[in-house]
Amino acid sequence: MDIREIQRLIKLVERSQVSEFEIEEKGLRIRISKNSSHSAQTVIYAPPMPTGMPALPTPEPSPSLPVELPAVTKAGVVEVKSPMVGTFYSALAPDAEPYVRVGDHVEPGRVLCIVEAMKLMNEIEAEIAGTIVEIVPGNAQPVEFGQVLFRVDTSR
Repeated sequence: MDIREIQRLIKLVERSQVSEFEIEEKGLRIRISKNSSHSAQTVIYAPPMPTGMPALPTPEPSPSLPVELPAVTKAGVVEVKSPMVGTFYSALAPDAEPYVRVGDHVEPGRVLCIVEAMKLMNEIEAEIAGTIVEIVPGNAQPVEFGQVLFRVDTSR
């Protein structure tokens, strides 16, 4: 789990009515809870290190860290990957229009889909401008962390 995902979780908890949230992924456990002033407090538990090995420092969330842009593949096509394990939804509701279709032009900040994780609906937004050339998972399909959700052509 990278720093952007942790920051996104903190923002979700701050904006929601949830008072406490905990997630464990690949041996890393994160607990976010609101104090009386409703600002989120984050506690990160790293897995115990085997004896004889030096412990690595646990990174603290920092808004000053550079944003990691999606990797560019062949000919200016960028892969938008899932920031979490969950269920992919192409629309807000089963009978609603999808957020995007193949051929749609997107700008940074436009919602591309929803990934539901632990009953929380997480909007996945475009970070780059371009044209959707492929939507990889099907609607209501499970997705893994780092799985490609969209391919966006930035040269169009």
